[in-house]
Amino acid sequence: MTIEKPARKTLEDNFAYRSDFKYTHDNPYHDKLEVFDSFVLRDEEAESNVGKWGQLFKNEKPIEVEIGTGYGEFMMEYCQKYPDVNFIGLDHRFKRSFSVAKKLDKLEHKNFRYLRARGERLEFMFQENEVQSVFYFFPDPWPKTRHHKKRLFQKPFLNACHKVLKPGGTLFVKTDHDGYFEWMLEHLKDETRFEVLLQSRDLRNEYPEHFLSQFTTKFEKIFLSQGTLIKSIVLRKI
Repeated sequence: MTIEKPARKTLEDNFAYRSDFKYTHDNPYHDKLEVFDSFVLRDEEAESNVGKWGQLFKNEKPIEVEIGTGYGEFMMEYCQKYPDVNFIGLDHRFKRSFSVAKKLDKLEHKNFRYLRARGERLEFMFQENEVQSVFYFFPDPWPKTRHHKKRLFQKPFLNACHKVLKPGGTLFVKTDHDGYFEWMLEHLKDETRFEVLLQSRDLRNEYPEHFLSQFTTKFEKIFLSQGTLIKSIVLRKI
């Protein structure tokens, strides 16, 4: 008797991209985040503000989004340096989100919201042409071949970015991982909806004065101390 192996899961099997996706979890930090409900939105709460972020911030300043805030260094520094933007950071890790929220709560400028949410939900959290910039820094590279389907940077993500970004809006990407960087370039080969403003395998040496070289995250400091080159892509919606 021949035993058939289960089919390998593909991107289409990722339930997080579907319109009927619902968050499910049992983590104590979900409830702990409620103490910061003046600026933290959890799970589907973010998706209830599609097209209404200006109302939530009570102004019409540009909306800028960071996917995967990590330990929050970029979000905190950027918000304080540029108080005239509405910054929305998101991450799906519970304990780390709680740690970042505690630090955000102490900042002088309150021009931000923090989402405990998944990056795959980008197009369900923002309306078409609602976002000025998207930042995607040092994501998990999922290096094993069988895990490549978990990489966010592929067609659905590019579709979502193109949808939510304003015309002329920008996607900023940084990674330490050579394999993921090559993967990104491969997925951009036939992409005609974005103009490539920057593409570098050594950002710090090739573009030391660029905006992206002015901010250093916790992970980036570690990579730089190890001599790892920082790869970067900047795309503008046509």
